[in-house]
Amino acid sequence: MSPGGNLPFPQGPRPVAPAGATGGFQRPVEGESTQMMGAGSGGRRRRGGPPQPLPGGGPGGPGGPKGPDDFDDDDDEPRRRTGWRRFVPSWKIVVAGVTVVVAGVFGMIAIAYANTPVPDKNDAQAEALAQGSTVYYADGKTPIAHLGTKRVIVDISKISKTLQDAVIAIENDTFREDSGISIPAMFRSVWMTATGQQLQGASTITQQMARNYYDGLSQDVSVKRKVMEIFVAVKINKTMEKDEILEQYLNTINFGRAYGIEAAAQAYFGKKMTAAKLDVNQAAYLAARVQTPSWSADEPALQSRFKDVVAAMARLDPAKYGNLPQTAKFPKTIKDPNLNEMGGLKGYMVSVAIHELKGRGLTEEAIQSGGYKIVTTFDPKLMKTAQKVVKNVMAGVPNTREVHTSLAAVDPTNGRVIAFYGGDDYVKDNWNEPFDSAKQAASAFKPYVLAAWLDAGYSLNSWLPGNETVPKEIPGQARGGFTNDHGGPAAVTAITATSASVNTAYVSMAYKLDEDTGTIGKLSSVRDIVVEAGFSEQRMDADIKRGTYQFSIGSAQVTAVEQAAGYSIFANAGKHVNYHVIKGVYQGKQLKYPERKPVKQVISAEASADAVVALEEVLKSGTAGGQGIGRPAGGKTGTNNEEKEAWFVGFTPQVSTAVGMYREECRTKSGKVVPPVNARCPYWKGKTPETGDPKFTMANPYSQPYEVSLGFAGASFPTRIWREFMLEAHKNKPVAQFPPKAGVGAPENIVPSPTPTPKPEEEVIEEPTLPWEDDGGGPGESECFPGAPECEVDIPDGGGEVPFDPFSSPATPAQQQAPPASSGRKS
Repeated sequence: MSPGGNLPFPQGPRPVAPAGATGGFQRPVEGESTQMMGAGSGGRRRRGGPPQPLPGGGPGGPGGPKGPDDFDDDDDEPRRRTGWRRFVPSWKIVVAGVTVVVAGVFGMIAIAYANTPVPDKNDAQAEALAQGSTVYYADGKTPIAHLGTKRVIVDISKISKTLQDAVIAIENDTFREDSGISIPAMFRSVWMTATGQQLQGASTITQQMARNYYDGLSQDVSVKRKVMEIFVAVKINKTMEKDEILEQYLNTINFGRAYGIEAAAQAYFGKKMTAAKLDVNQAAYLAARVQTPSWSADEPALQSRFKDVVAAMARLDPAKYGNLPQTAKFPKTIKDPNLNEMGGLKGYMVSVAIHELKGRGLTEEAIQSGGYKIVTTFDPKLMKTAQKVVKNVMAGVPNTREVHTSLAAVDPTNGRVIAFYGGDDYVKDNWNEPFDSAKQAASAFKPYVLAAWLDAGYSLNSWLPGNETVPKEIPGQARGGFTNDHGGPAAVTAITATSASVNTAYVSMAYKLDEDTGTIGKLSSVRDIVVEAGFSEQRMDADIKRGTYQFSIGSAQVTAVEQAAGYSIFANAGKHVNYHVIKGVYQGKQLKYPERKPVKQVISAEASADAVVALEEVLKSGTAGGQGIGRPAGGKTGTNNEEKEAWFVGFTPQVSTAVGMYREECRTKSGKVVPPVNARCPYWKGKTPETGDPKFTMANPYSQPYEVSLGFAGASFPTRIWREFMLEAHKNKPVAQFPPKAGVGAPENIVPSPTPTPKPEEEVIEEPTLPWEDDGGGPGESECFPGAPECEVDIPDGGGEVPFDPFSSPATPAQQQAPPASSGRKS
């Protein structure tokens, strides 16, 4: 035997196989399997000689051909894959890979779910709890406007069961039983969307609440957000009662006009409606709005959705709502209360309130979401009175469309702005005249110089220059020096200087005060009082730097509300409280922002009392003589150069009111005057901005305002407006007296006091009595001298055809004997 354990092939020819044989089995040796022998020669042989014994064993043996260690022959192995098939993995590999991936995904989901915290109310989005704020009149009960998110948070017990059923029926009919998510709902949503039958979304009420309420779940459409939403919903469902979930949901969602069910009930069905009072039709209506809040109140699509809600309610509870599809009626809603929320006078009041609160650190964004109750200082009746009076008087004003009027009324005891007129419609014209228009104060500024004069220890009995300043050359004067609008005596008292508005006296007073303090050109005494009285320090300093002593006669720019509050130093015994429009801001029952009304003693009470004496004379015999209101009142007119601005500022112990007027023409670049639109110069050319010439924009306006002469003075229309408003403002108010004249201080005669010269005894010569002197009631006896330009005289015709002229004709007809001449003429 060979070392391999196999018999060698026999030497010589191989036996021939039996007829018909195609091959045969070679008998195996011990330990080997039977091998199929090939047909023909019985096996492969080497060519070139007889077969030789093979090293390592014979055919079929170990190490030999066909042996178990021979890997060169692959007749028994699978065929090798060629082409694209060689890149396809076997099914075993695919199964193994999928198993690993699925296990990994579920593992990550499990980890993510485990790490998702259970949210609570501290994690709520700011928007979810946002509640709009309400601005009220001074009574704290009458609302002016609602701002920001319209939402009122209510308990589930205050939400009608019918409304709850309606929302559940149309949004998530398995809400009471599901686990926070609904797999069937997801599949149903896909099917209904594909077939155009979409009624419910895939998200449950719990998921929607989580998305809308909790921080970290945005409205973005993404797989990550959706997975987080599902996790949170499942956990919420395990930790919260269904009623609690539904309560948060109904207080959070958008209904179009308002957020939350309570505010929505009021927005659609009236102020007296509540979520608890909703009937079945109203409940179905609001449930129909959840899907698309932007629908109009009676949009056809909303009416169709309403029918879907009714049908869903019938399916949800047939016993209770089974007949509803036949009986339900689409409800009637009220007019949208949010429309034109800032229209009319409301916007002017709201804007100044927001501006003041912004200065105190409460932003507009916080107001719109903080649920504040903002109580202002405005009196609703007086706000309407101010508008009515201005419009009545303005009806008679020349070029009325170009004339702007501001009115502000302040309670001098506490600085509250009780009323103002800033315009007729804030939506069309948001320029708030008494707060935004700073115009030259003109002579209405002089009382502050008088206050400084009296507070410095000088008296009303001081003699002041009536026709030229002392010194004659004063910084800030124009060519020719400071002058008056009318002639006057060389010396006047402080009372006359005030009532007649004598410029030379007031400039000289201001100069004397600076001379006393060594601050020539600084107007320090007057400036300090003005700033303490609430005027813009920046504006005052800029005007003093620009015009020096022009400041003393009203060159500074001021607003009507500053003037009304500034005159409080006369109305309130020298004390001043900065004007303000906020009485208090509440959040719930807690006062968050109290009223600011610190009192400052700007001038002495004695100086104030004496100033009032001079300012009362303005309404008695001065520039506004005869314009009193039947009770103690003082004030001052003001008219600047060319009558471009006209003022009257006046006060009683109870109300201080300022009225200012100015005129603006709207001119194009070529100088053409065009009419204003809603009190503004149109920047567009054409009927509307949309249809106008496109080359004109707000940056390149068609017309711009130019201030021109009013054509009247402060004693005219401004005083009329002031008087009519003050008469209304004081109705039913008791008459209040000013403190009596103090009479303090020492006279300071800037010019010598006029000394009357005794007249020598003269023979009395009687002159003929003129017709109007008979009864002592004619105009020549008191108001004016007959023939003076300002004096109107009714001239009798003397019985003849030619009019009788007492200044050129004989006193009596020639045929009559003249009476004895008198010694003098009455005047």
